[in-house]
Amino acid sequence: GMKNLRKKSELLTAYLQFVLTEINPSERYFKIITPTKKNERGCQLSILTHANGKKIFNRITKAGVIADWREPNVIRVAPVPLYNSFEDVYRLGEILKHSLK
Repeated sequence: GMKNLRKKSELLTAYLQFVLTEINPSERYFKIITPTKKNERGCQLSILTHANGKKIFNRITKAGVIADWREPNVIRVAPVPLYNSFEDVYRLGEILKHSLK
């Protein structure tokens, strides 16, 4: 039901936030600009890139990640609880980490 979907959504998004923070602890490459409190956000995180945002977006897209580009330098990613798993979130992190190089 919806209660379970919302719970999974909260957990997936929190895990995504954790993965992104592990990749970029000093915010050298990007900053998460979506609120950190789960009751202040949905299932998407907006990532403000500091440089080469469009190139990073294109690299993750080429690797199979479905995300959203917002001018001038924001990548939005959303782990959707109906069809994304924790493994998907982990793989997104790995793809993003390699795309930053």
